[in-house]
Amino acid sequence: MTDTVLITGATSGIGAEFARQYAARGCALVLVARAPGPLEDTARELRTRWGSDVETIAADLLDDDGLARVLARLGAGQPDPGSRTEAEGPAPVSVLVNNAGYGLVRPFADNPLDDEVRHLRIHVEVPLALAHAALQSMRPRGTGTIITVASVAGFTPRGSYGAAKAAMISFSRWANLTYGSEGIRVTAVCPGFVHTRFHQRMGADKSSVPGPLWLDAGLVVREGIRDTEAGRAVSVPSARYKVITTLAKVAPSSLVARLAQRGR
Repeated sequence: MTDTVLITGATSGIGAEFARQYAARGCALVLVARAPGPLEDTARELRTRWGSDVETIAADLLDDDGLARVLARLGAGQPDPGSRTEAEGPAPVSVLVNNAGYGLVRPFADNPLDDEVRHLRIHVEVPLALAHAALQSMRPRGTGTIITVASVAGFTPRGSYGAAKAAMISFSRWANLTYGSEGIRVTAVCPGFVHTRFHQRMGADKSSVPGPLWLDAGLVVREGIRDTEAGRAVSVPSARYKVITTLAKVAPSSLVARLAQRGR
């Protein structure tokens, strides 16, 4: 049976790369993003290049209606509780990739509280809601994969962004242990600086980040999928960031915090 992969934030950067790599594997795709135009452009590219079966959901995940439509798609195809057979309709989602998110360039106290709450919601509440919905479908089938794009910031003192990513790393570690025995893999993929439009959209200065610290999205996704399939709860792509995250655990917090602020 062909895997069906649902990806949020699927039209650019790491999300689009997940879509390309899963399309190359012959998977069916459900792409979620806010803007219908780029969403259809991405779907057209995948259909043309790989002949992929692609569904699209134009939804703002910070909007209740938008989130509800994605939750409903994750619930499609759930086995009937009485017969244990899958319901008619769209194929059940076998892989969920929580990728949607953005950054805030100013420090916590300088942002309006509403901005910080929305930022926390997209990085923690939304992926937890989607993971919860996915598990309702995956557990009866005894198989499934949940990937959340976190960050090496989750290993450092780096404001509310780092705190949000740390929460998802912790959740993924626990969930992989808890549901792994049921055939469900849960992984937090933790890249460092990646060549995408993420920093440009948040208005961050990229010039202060040394060239060797920048990663290619293809490498991040390739290593993330590999680590997920190996059953790892946390994936830190590239040897350089594995070293950095290891040092962050033992170095003085004041030093780690200063270094983590580079590139804001």
